[in-house]
Amino acid sequence: MSKPKSDVRVLKGQEAEDKVLEYVKRMNRPYGAVDVSANLKGAVPKTATQKILLSLAEKGELVQKTYGKTTFFVANQAKLDTVPAEKLAVLEEEQKQIDEENKVLVAELKSANSELTKIRVSPSNVELSKQIAELTEAVEKKVALLEPLRSANSLISAEDLAKVDADWTKWRTEWLSRKKFSACTLWGHIADSLSPQEAVDLGDDLGIELDATEHAVLERSSLCQSFGSNPLKRKR
Repeated sequence: MSKPKSDVRVLKGQEAEDKVLEYVKRMNRPYGAVDVSANLKGAVPKTATQKILLSLAEKGELVQKTYGKTTFFVANQAKLDTVPAEKLAVLEEEQKQIDEENKVLVAELKSANSELTKIRVSPSNVELSKQIAELTEAVEKKVALLEPLRSANSLISAEDLAKVDADWTKWRTEWLSRKKFSACTLWGHIADSLSPQEAVDLGDDLGIELDATEHAVLERSSLCQSFGSNPLKRKR
């Protein structure tokens, strides 16, 4: 099978020499003839490249270095164009300005990424509209519950209020009676003979519920005090 024909034009004579010299100077690193020919895509054949490199070395355009059996060629550093000190100072100043501009751009990019992150986690317009509608509905319900309280109309009649007071007195009296009976009977005597912790543990095992802190607070409140200190005392 024949190899496909290359589209690279093969250079000869001075044109080939100029091409090789331009490449070696531009890359400014050691190369052998095989590498130069390959990097030029075959524009200068390997045999011709070797001859051109040797010729350029004889002219002083290149420096020939031999390492063992391998020969390398590098551009003659003395003939390379040097940058004047003034131009070098200008380039260094331009580099500093570019560095400062890059710092500003990096800060702006960081800020933009932060804003983008906030936007991504924020609710969309559709979600906001839905939340606003739900909150508006909730507010309207709460306002509707407050309307009777804002009016001057009485929310409970005097008869209903008297019935509530009577029920309160009745059931509080019943509760006090049961509490006194419990304290003066068997459980009271048993608890007195035990340590506080043992009494609590035994009460838990037997399912006995004693007054909690909130019950004691309620008994000391004005709500209970207003009905007298001893509702069990009989009237004469």
